[in-house]
Amino acid sequence: MSNEELQLPPRQLFVGGAWRDGSTGMRRDVVDPATGAILTTVVEADATDVDVAVRNAREAFDHGPWQRMPARDRARILHRAADLIRERADELVALESRDVGKPVSLCRAVDVETAAQQYEYCAALAQGIDGATRSTPIPSLAYTTRVPVGVVAAITPFNFPLILSSTKIAAALAAGNVVVHKPADDTPLSALFMAELLKDAGVPDGVLNVVTGSGQIVGDALLRHSGVDKIAFTGSTAIGRHAASVAGEHLKPVTMELGGNAAHLVFDDADLDVAIGAVIKAFVFNSGQFCMAGPRLLVARALHDTVLGILEQAVPTVPIGDPRDPATVIGPMAGERQLKKVEEYVELARKEGGRIICGGERLDLDGGYYYRPTVIADLPTDSRVIAEEVFGPVLTVQPFDDEDEAVALANSTPYGLAAGLQTRDVTRAHRVAARLDAGIVWVNDWAMLDPAIPFGGVKDSGFGREYGPEALEAYTKIKSVVVSLPEPQ
Repeated sequence: MSNEELQLPPRQLFVGGAWRDGSTGMRRDVVDPATGAILTTVVEADATDVDVAVRNAREAFDHGPWQRMPARDRARILHRAADLIRERADELVALESRDVGKPVSLCRAVDVETAAQQYEYCAALAQGIDGATRSTPIPSLAYTTRVPVGVVAAITPFNFPLILSSTKIAAALAAGNVVVHKPADDTPLSALFMAELLKDAGVPDGVLNVVTGSGQIVGDALLRHSGVDKIAFTGSTAIGRHAASVAGEHLKPVTMELGGNAAHLVFDDADLDVAIGAVIKAFVFNSGQFCMAGPRLLVARALHDTVLGILEQAVPTVPIGDPRDPATVIGPMAGERQLKKVEEYVELARKEGGRIICGGERLDLDGGYYYRPTVIADLPTDSRVIAEEVFGPVLTVQPFDDEDEAVALANSTPYGLAAGLQTRDVTRAHRVAARLDAGIVWVNDWAMLDPAIPFGGVKDSGFGREYGPEALEAYTKIKSVVVSLPEPQ
């Protein structure tokens, strides 16, 4: 798809199954991070637009067919959505690449295919939502059912728009809910595309609504709206705290998938060929804008210098550049704001005494927001660059002397989303995995994800799980029914 074909007309809100203008008349530019060029504009919505969307969703839930539809029929529609995602993969790849700066090869293999698989998996789960009978001494028939929670507000971040919206929307719809989706300010285009695709798949009007705009206005209005029954949020820990606090005031259930700062442990018995590949993938994938990235490398002291030497030679050879080139592995940062944040952290690392092994600077290319993948050694253990979430292609490297120290360093930050380790010792792999304070642990690879495997965090990385049957549990509530069966007189 050519650049000319991707100059999109101004986009509207998707509410009640139709496109509509916002109430404010204000619009926001959507920028191609590879060039800095404006792709299109979207509506800058406000609380009035949120209210309209929530009311449409409530009407669809209370009086529409979706929650009353047999689960098997809902499943057919979700399967059709998966088919349409694959049929329209070229359009989605081009759109997501332009909007976020993702390399097209990775976008096709990871983002688009994962979204399709998520709808397929949730379609299967939809048909297995059931309850249980309970034996009691009361002369009765007692049973439980799982029912949808109602109107779900899905708030998603900029880094994986298609995947992270699909994890929420597919699960919510499978359980019979309706959704108001607020995509990220900077990367809303695939959300609007998917709204129309899901309508084409057979999702009834009002079941999925998409409202674009700022988190401060649109996001906050969703959090506070009395018509919203549940919040599903992915984003930074700081914003997540605010969202959870507001939801708590209104007694809304929430799931929170928040920031991460994962440790990647390389033990002295690791297969270095395998380990180095996993280490590089863990911090350059999606230009490091990945809540499950592995930006903290902990290496057995005996291997520390060797690993640094290999990284110094290998990392600069990873192809960085135009995301439309199929050979590109590292594209631009998603925006100027993210690029400046990474620059500030690397400058802080220098001030803290860190040694730049490679990278450490912007890449001047086509006016885009590129940053060279950067490896930093010799930082103090109390370094902010180690402790905080940089969210860019930056890897810090620390040595450790034994397993206890490795685990202590890995668990030393407030985050607990993911972790990983490299070892040939199966016993050690299980033992260390059990000690790492993270929602998911990978052994001898990184980012092994599948819709069947739940993920989510502990500590400052949030609570609740996405993917797996556990995800659908968060979009249902249990109802108990007890039918009196008195003894005959």
